[in-house]
Amino acid sequence: MDGKSLNTKEDLISRLKEIAPQVFNEDKIDWEKLKSTFGDDINFGDERYVLNWAGKSDAFRAIQTQTTATLIPDKEESINFDDTDNIFIEGENLEVLKVLQRAYYGKIKMIYIDPPYNTGNDFIYNDKFAENRNEYLQRSGEKDEEGFLINENLYHKNTKESGHYHSNWLTMMYPRLFIARNLLRDDGVIFISIDDNEVHNLRMVMNEIFGEENFVVQIIWQKKTGASDAKTIANITEYILIYAKLYEKASKFFARNMDSYDIKRYKLSDEYIDERGKYYIDNLDRGGLQYSKSLNYPIMCPDGTVTYPNGRKEFIDEGWIWKWSKKKVEWAIENNFIEFRKSKSKESGWAVCYKNYLFVDNTDNKIERSAPLKNLINNVLNANSAADIKEIFESIVFPYSKPVELIKTIIKYSSFNINDIILDFFSGSCTTAHAVLDLNKEDGGDRKFIMVQLPEKTDIKSEAFKSGYKTIADIGKERIRRVIKKIEHEQKEKLNFGENKQDLGFKVFKLRESNFKIWRGDNFKTEEELEEQLLTFVNPVKEGSIEENMLYELLLKSGIYLNCKIERKNNYFQINDNELIIALLEINEEIVKNIIEAKPQKVITLDKLFEENDQLKTNTTLQMKDAGIEFKVV
Repeated sequence: MDGKSLNTKEDLISRLKEIAPQVFNEDKIDWEKLKSTFGDDINFGDERYVLNWAGKSDAFRAIQTQTTATLIPDKEESINFDDTDNIFIEGENLEVLKVLQRAYYGKIKMIYIDPPYNTGNDFIYNDKFAENRNEYLQRSGEKDEEGFLINENLYHKNTKESGHYHSNWLTMMYPRLFIARNLLRDDGVIFISIDDNEVHNLRMVMNEIFGEENFVVQIIWQKKTGASDAKTIANITEYILIYAKLYEKASKFFARNMDSYDIKRYKLSDEYIDERGKYYIDNLDRGGLQYSKSLNYPIMCPDGTVTYPNGRKEFIDEGWIWKWSKKKVEWAIENNFIEFRKSKSKESGWAVCYKNYLFVDNTDNKIERSAPLKNLINNVLNANSAADIKEIFESIVFPYSKPVELIKTIIKYSSFNINDIILDFFSGSCTTAHAVLDLNKEDGGDRKFIMVQLPEKTDIKSEAFKSGYKTIADIGKERIRRVIKKIEHEQKEKLNFGENKQDLGFKVFKLRESNFKIWRGDNFKTEEELEEQLLTFVNPVKEGSIEENMLYELLLKSGIYLNCKIERKNNYFQINDNELIIALLEINEEIVKNIIEAKPQKVITLDKLFEENDQLKTNTTLQMKDAGIEFKVV
């Protein structure tokens, strides 16, 4: 303490760095990036040491552009919809990430993505920021007669011949990673697979968005053993970048390698075996460069003589020392952590050793023997992915997935608690979901997944199309179903959705336009157009909107999980007991009375339910206010 009051400036900068690390450059506020992040006039002109590219302004516009889209449930494509907490979302991932912001902000424990590597043959998403509604509907595929996306409008091949080859990829990745960071918990981590094509750019993008101080490690994955067709040096590796939301908080939750020690070394035992376990011994003295005179002292041996480091009978300043301080050695002798052994090679005749117990450290504190995991994965080959797919589908319907064992390995890098969520928004054939289900089966874990995949059409010449899968999203959903069925077959007697039983199900949601009419106040050229829109909004619900679809949209936009507890009463939905009540079909004095008696924190209903009954609306508003209930009409 220096006796001074709080430095307001430093405090504000510290908090800004925590919530928006991307506006800092070399530990100082970059005012241009700050303005671009929070302002409307986005223009990157005079940059310093940052990653810049043609289209970066578009990436920031994509971040700032809000969406009115929603997610609608598809129970027919789901398994155990009402009992599961796993989720598959079919839709364009940037829009989906934006839709999830309110409900899942700061809620995701881990993100894993395997994005396009930009090899010159990849398709990347064609994000546009200045288009009319008709263009959007065509681009998003809403006008496709079969309900599938129109590939050439939504994404395009990014060839190396393109003048903006790297820029196109960066413009696609930046807003998705930016918004994804918002979804992570403070102790959350993101894993990103990448190869040599863009690893350098990805590191700079991640440093900008997450902050260089939140970089954890770059894992090297040896994906194959050789490449006989290599013209120069065989490239047999890829990378997995790991960044934390906040390094200090996330670092506490990284798992340890529990198999890092050699159990065979622990052969010896003494009277403390029950509480300390078996042990092995090591020499207490050592010679080297880190000499300290205070560690060169005599130790009393069992026969009353003394010994110095290196078995000397007297003090000699030759670089040898004891590993522990004199005070610690006295404690260790008293508590039987020191073992004296006769030695013919030592001048004093004694070797001083210390005991390494299995269950406690050398201060008698309980421990689990472990070591940090390493940044090298060399026991999983990419060729395994084909076998994974073939085992589930009996044919290779998706040739570009990662091996299940690889995803399981990196999931095990983090420690998980009950209901912790893993998000993959480039989910492809849903290897990540497969890995989560397998791991939960193996270790009894309760990890949950959210998969996001664009309903990208499969090639008509592909094995997938021939097998009946019209989109990649279809492959992903079917893979999850088949993995669940396989686990059910293996554990029939254990199949129970009760306490401590595995969650074998998933909810399917699909990205769609809002169920409610969107006010477009900037499109009026005449008073007549304004009057026409006002009349249209007498009933803000779009024609044909389904009650359940409206329910989930209101939940998401109220910041409530898709896996919330929903109870249907006679005339309304009760959410998470008394957190929220939503009435969508009918409202009258009796219903209002029942709602107030339920004592919810908040109530949402439709304005159209009060049509031609202004008195009921006024009374309901006053009664809710008197009861301390937040009341909202949409």
